[in-house]
Amino acid sequence: MTVTGTRNAPDVVDVVALGESMVTFLPARPGRLADVPAFHRSIGGAESNVACALAAAGHTTRWVSRVGADGFGDHLVEAIGAYGVDVSYVRRDPSRPTGVYFRTAGDRADDTHEVAYYRAGSAASAMSPTEVDLEAARAGRVLHLSGITAALSPDCLDLMRELTAPRPGRPLVSFDVNHRPGLWGEGQDPDVLLDLARGADIVFVGEDEARQAWGLHGARAVREALPEPEIVVVKQGKGGAVAFAKDTDGPCEDADGTATFVRALHVDVVAAVGAGDAFAAGFLSSTLRGLPVRDRLRHGHLAAAATLTTPGDLAPPPPRTLADRLAALDDPAWGRLRLGPGWTDADAEAAEEARTP
Repeated sequence: MTVTGTRNAPDVVDVVALGESMVTFLPARPGRLADVPAFHRSIGGAESNVACALAAAGHTTRWVSRVGADGFGDHLVEAIGAYGVDVSYVRRDPSRPTGVYFRTAGDRADDTHEVAYYRAGSAASAMSPTEVDLEAARAGRVLHLSGITAALSPDCLDLMRELTAPRPGRPLVSFDVNHRPGLWGEGQDPDVLLDLARGADIVFVGEDEARQAWGLHGARAVREALPEPEIVVVKQGKGGAVAFAKDTDGPCEDADGTATFVRALHVDVVAAVGAGDAFAAGFLSSTLRGLPVRDRLRHGHLAAAATLTTPGDLAPPPPRTLADRLAALDDPAWGRLRLGPGWTDADAEAAEEARTP
C-alpha cells in the first residue's frame, strides 16, 4: 500500500473532510441513462465537495480518504488537489478500485432521476480506524463527516464511531446526515445515523430525510431527538432552514436552545445536485469566522445558490465581499432577492439590484 505525499506530522488546517469521493459521469444531454449517448467526467463526493468549496472560499482544508491505485484515483487526487485541498493523506489501494457513478441530468427529487453507482468493494469502503491516518483526520479546527461513510461497510461504520466519540482535544465535529436509502442494505440500520449525529457538535439534516430515516416529523422533533449537538440545522427544502443552537444570540430561547429560521432564496435552478454540500460549506465557513447563526444560515443559502445555478456538483462560491453584503440585507430585501446563472460574477451593487419586484 502506498500513500501520496509526506508522512510527517500533519499541519493543522481549518477543515478536514473525510469520506469517499468517486469519479462522476454527467450526461451530455437530458434523458434516461439508457438513452444518453455520452458523458462528461467530473468528481463527486459529499465530503470532498465541502473541502473544495471551503478551499475556494479561502480556507485551509484537507481531504482524508482512500482511492484505488488506478487512473480514476489519480484523477480524483489531482482534481481535488487542484482546488487547493491537501490530499497528502489520501491512501492508495492496489487491490480495490476507485468508485464511479453515472447520473441523469434531473433533480435527485424528481421521479425521472437515475443514479447508477459502481462503488461496492471500492478502496474507500475499506476505510477503518487502522486504514486511515487518524492524526491527520483530527488535525483541523473542524472535522466534517457524512452519514454516507457509515453505510459503506462495517469497517467504515467503526471509523465513524471512533471519530464521533467524545475525547479530549478533538476538533469541532460537523456531521451531515446525508441519508441515502440505496446504500443501506439488508441488515443495516439507518438508526445508527442518529447515534452518530448525537456525537457531533454541528449536525445538518433535511426534514425529509429525518422523516424517511427515523420517522421524525418536523424540525422540533428532530431537535428533541438530537439534544446533544451544539447546533442542529434542519433543512426544509425550498422553504428554508432552521438552526437550533445552544447559548447563541438568536431571537427566541426555548427548551431546545435558540431557534433561528432563514428562508431560502429565490433561485433559477440549473441543477440541484450538490446544493446540500455547498450549504454545509457556507455554514462552516461563517462558523469559522465567528458569525452569528442567522448569518451562517444565510451564507449557507448563498453558497447553495451558487451551486444551484450551475450544472455540476461544484461551483465557485460567491466572493466573500458579495456574500457578506447580501447576508447583511434586511429581511424584506433578503426575501425579494432572486439569483440566476452568473450571479456570483456580478459585483455587489448589481447583485443587490437583482431582486423580484
